[in-house]
Amino acid sequence: MYNQKRLRDYGVTIGQLQPGLHNAITDVEGVTVGHVTISEQNIQTGVTAILPHQGNLFKEKLIASSHVINGFGKTMGIIQISELGTLETPIMLTNTLSIGATADGLIEYMLKRNPEIGRTTGTVNPIIGECNDMFLNDIRSRSITKEHVWQAIENASTMFKEGAVGAGRGMLCYSLKGGIGTASRLMSMDHGTYTIGVLVLANFGILSDLTIDGNAIGMNLKEAILQSEEEKDKGSIMMIVATDLPVSEEQLNRILKRTVTGLSRTGSIITNGSGEIAIGFTTATKIPHENTKQVLSTTMVHDEDIDLAFRAVGEATEEAVLNALVTATPVIGRDGNQRPTLKDLLEKFNIKLK
Repeated sequence: MYNQKRLRDYGVTIGQLQPGLHNAITDVEGVTVGHVTISEQNIQTGVTAILPHQGNLFKEKLIASSHVINGFGKTMGIIQISELGTLETPIMLTNTLSIGATADGLIEYMLKRNPEIGRTTGTVNPIIGECNDMFLNDIRSRSITKEHVWQAIENASTMFKEGAVGAGRGMLCYSLKGGIGTASRLMSMDHGTYTIGVLVLANFGILSDLTIDGNAIGMNLKEAILQSEEEKDKGSIMMIVATDLPVSEEQLNRILKRTVTGLSRTGSIITNGSGEIAIGFTTATKIPHENTKQVLSTTMVHDEDIDLAFRAVGEATEEAVLNALVTATPVIGRDGNQRPTLKDLLEKFNIKLK
């Protein structure tokens, strides 16, 4: 991905399953990701767009679900997903105080492409996820505009950067610089080979808890940050899960619940002030917006096959978080605030991940 040095380039392989071609959420066919990054002195923030397919998502909805591990968050749109089990807009990620502007931009984007919304049909349900980037970003400035949202969507591609980009620009993870990370896994079953991909907005955790492939590396790195500067966990993580595996909404929800296995293996204890939220969709079935007056049919795997998806989503979540850490670059933000990057600390203290 853009020649960035990722976790596997350090010799660390997570789990048992093989990744997809790019080891990214975009290994699920049709999925693209776009960023807009704002880096102007005290303003260190941005937006990230995840497009689930390249058609008209309002007219061709996808089976979707969400799961709240810890609800310390301000995510928009998941109530309707939980009720109807469908996704009808791109998924946008940004900072906590910009969810309103981001939703406004996404709504306008959908209205321009669907003139029937609010006229001959119902309204639209925008999906916005957020994390708090106030340490590095002047979050009170609310710098995100509708134009940033449109640009992120237009920028969407199968190849995209990780780390301190887009919504991840001002985020921290395990007291270090965090941000955007992604990974994928292939699932070989008797009836076909499928892909599951995860993209995270990682903004959580305390350095001493950081674990990489079972190695408690956070304890070794703790001396790099003064104890007084190692803040309490006040962040969150958004986990976006994409798959082409044919599943029901209930099965998808069960898969989303297993993101916590990968998250925990990186060291997270899901603290009080950290919101952990997963939103997922499958591209295997498209649900028409218009009533075709015919019975709709969907396909789904047998529950006996789903353990493989549970393993895949856990492995991909774990590696996505670690990719967010190792690809992050230094950011000097609001009032000169900054946090070291994992890469810089590894080099400074000559610590090997493997």
